[in-house]
Amino acid sequence: MRIEKQLLFWLIALIVVLLVVAALKDILLPFVAAVVIAYFLNPLADGLERIGLPRALAATLIVGVAGVVITLAVVFLGPLVVEQIRQFATSLPGELAKLRATAEHIAQDWLGPNFPNLKVALDKGMDGLSQNWGSTVAAVLTSLLSGGLAVVNFIALFLITPVVVFYLIVDWHHMLARLDEALPRDHAAVIRKLAIDINDAVAAFIRGQGAICIVLGLLYAAGLSWAGINYGLLVGLTTGVLAFVPVIGWLVGLITALSLAFVQYGADVTVLLKVVAVLTAGIAIDTAFLSPRLVGQKIGLHPVWLIFALFVFSYLFGLVGTLIAVPLAAAASVLIRFAINMYLQSALYRGAAVAPHAGGPAAGGSA
Repeated sequence: MRIEKQLLFWLIALIVVLLVVAALKDILLPFVAAVVIAYFLNPLADGLERIGLPRALAATLIVGVAGVVITLAVVFLGPLVVEQIRQFATSLPGELAKLRATAEHIAQDWLGPNFPNLKVALDKGMDGLSQNWGSTVAAVLTSLLSGGLAVVNFIALFLITPVVVFYLIVDWHHMLARLDEALPRDHAAVIRKLAIDINDAVAAFIRGQGAICIVLGLLYAAGLSWAGINYGLLVGLTTGVLAFVPVIGWLVGLITALSLAFVQYGADVTVLLKVVAVLTAGIAIDTAFLSPRLVGQKIGLHPVWLIFALFVFSYLFGLVGTLIAVPLAAAASVLIRFAINMYLQSALYRGAAVAPHAGGPAAGGSA
């Protein structure tokens, strides 16, 4: 009964934590962001501490440099990205009309007499999208800006998050030691092993895949801008962010960039080849160099599991859920693999209860 009581205790604790997060999700964003950033930057603090810098001074230096880099990125890239978003939202109905005209021309050549049926469906779909685009954008902006919490969270990200990051980096190892002291003694070794595996998987995402997303985002943004694609900066950075979902994020970026190139330049083979070359170079660099060195084989997550986790946690906890979805999915995958291994070693799977009947059908079946 002791194990059952422990499991019941931790299950109740998990439920309480989830309920607290759900209740406070609207104000947790700065703190969750601080935990993610501190986790990302903690190895730098460890490295500076090893060369003789006090932990507090290392944290101050790291937070200061990170703040300067983020500020410069916001100052120089922020206005460009915002302007491209504005232009994209304004011109999307017209761009869709151009795409429809080009697609209709190609479809008419291919389908011949069957084209009118397709044209009716295209007209209905595109007309509905064009009519609803303005109201959809307005609804999304209203949803994002509704209430004062959005503004409060935005301000808190720049004011509170750096302070929390500083204290988390300074007290990181002390907090881990306190958590280790709180582990149930009978299962401490197993929990530590699981924690190490979870740390490897989460670190591969937050540190390794996060660095890959930054590198690929800058590469795609520069490459698509070089190719002359409208909104190349926006599409490139977005494709880099989506790189944490293997292959699928790349396909979304490729289709989006090719569609924009097709609308802007028509069937210009040179431009289309430039787009394909930029996206192909990015995934080739990622596959051959970035992922093996920065991520390795520590993740073990299927893209479908990542997408499912993103939908579930963003639905349950909003923006906070989106931020923690991938790390929690990585942690959950470790726990699920552990549970499966325990099941495969248990009597429930091996049928140990019927093992004495060596000459019976059960023995033959187990062999």
